[in-house]
Order: sequence, then structure tokens, then C-alpha cells
Amino acid sequence: MPIKNTLESKITYRVRRSKTPVFVRADFEDIGGYDQVGRILRMLVKNNLLIRLGYGAYARSKKSTITGASAPEKPLPELAKMLLNKLGVKVAPTSTEKAYNSGESTQVPTGRVIGVQGRVARKIGYNGRSIAFEKVAR
Repeated sequence: MPIKNTLESKITYRVRRSKTPVFVRADFEDIGGYDQVGRILRMLVKNNLLIRLGYGAYARSKKSTITGASAPEKPLPELAKMLLNKLGVKVAPTSTEKAYNSGESTQVPTGRVIGVQGRVARKIGYNGRSIAFEKVAR
């Protein structure tokens, strides 16, 4: 079956072949216009190829072996760190991670709080679960 040369097929091909499971809308700006790419990404979310993590942020999904529903390929904290790196935000260990790693605390960090250097005004999450940010010193 020949590959169609449509915008949808180009974006789908890029999503499936990409090494990183996290995408922002700007990753596809060389293929089509802002509105066109947005429509295709919404359609891919509806078709369970992508999961929307936040405004203009998406993650590749797979079918869950437990529930059968669409789930991200990697855990949410890992996806959030990848997304922040892609957006140019520096990620650092939080105060609880530092305390646990140095042996000062036995409380294991959940990973739901990510240490960032600088300001982040973005909400990252899916399915009612979101990531919180802690500003850390440089």
C-alpha cells in the first residue's frame, strides 16, 4: 500500500518514527501551518496515537495492558522532564530528592514535583494527574 502524501500521514509518520515520545506543536511547523497542525494533532489524540499533556504539548501513547485504555509510553514525571528540556527549562533535583539522596531523609520522593530553575507557567499532566514545580537555586 503506497504512503499518502497528506499532512496527516506526514505528521503520523514523524510521530511513530521519532526517538523521543514528547512533542510540541513547533516540531511540526516545517510540515504545515499552525492551525492545520493543530487540527491533525487533535485528530491524533482522538485516534489514541497521542495524549495531550498540556497546551501545545503531546506524548506518544500506547494501549494499556491492564485497562485497555490509551496510556503514555513513559511515566508522567519522565515525560514532564523531557518536555521541559525541549522547552529550554533547566531541570534540577528538588529539596526532597536531595535530602533522600544524601541520607538525611528516608521519605522516598514521588516524582510528582520537579525542580526547575526559572519560571514555569505551564500545567503538565493528563487524566487528572499533574506535575507540580519547585523553584530551586542555581
